Amino acid sequence: MQGELQINKIRLNREISAPTVRLVGADGSQQGVVSLREALDAAAEADLDLAEIAPSANPPVVKILDWGKYRYEQTKQLAKSKKNQKQVEIKQVRLGLKIGDHDLTVKVNQAIKFLDQGHKVKVSLLFRGREITRPDLGRAILERVMTILQEYGNQEQAPQLSGRDLNMIIGPKKDAKA
Repeated sequence: MQGELQINKIRLNREISAPTVRLVGADGSQQGVVSLREALDAAAEADLDLAEIAPSANPPVVKILDWGKYRYEQTKQLAKSKKNQKQVEIKQVRLGLKIGDHDLTVKVNQAIKFLDQGHKVKVSLLFRGREITRPDLGRAILERVMTILQEYGNQEQAPQLSGRDLNMIIGPKKDAKA
């Protein structure tokens, strides 16, 4: 959407208000500083449109071009750039302080699956009741998780106590992405 908004902000032909403009021809050649009337006449003679490319320049830069073709190319380029972007999701794995070995293995395997898919993983350890008085035990569990996940990801955020949760963020290794 952002690029599409930029395309719609370009002023065409009679919408241009500057008395003199720097003209760029249809082939990309510099025509120099001319009056707006001369630029409009040159665009009409070539049976093309006059588009204001750099309105903040002094004088503004205008180009003779086929507006429909230009707009089509810009939207295609925008779609291509959007296609190449990847949204990074943060997946969460929740643990308890009294988690058993087998349950921890299941949760770690889930985190490995997320890291292999290229997602970040937030490992949260929830303290219940009086467990909050022993954050050292929670840090020990998160350190154990991190040693297991060392070959799959890098620790991006050290364990931090946030309310009744102890959170740690692990990002995927760059070379692990397939």
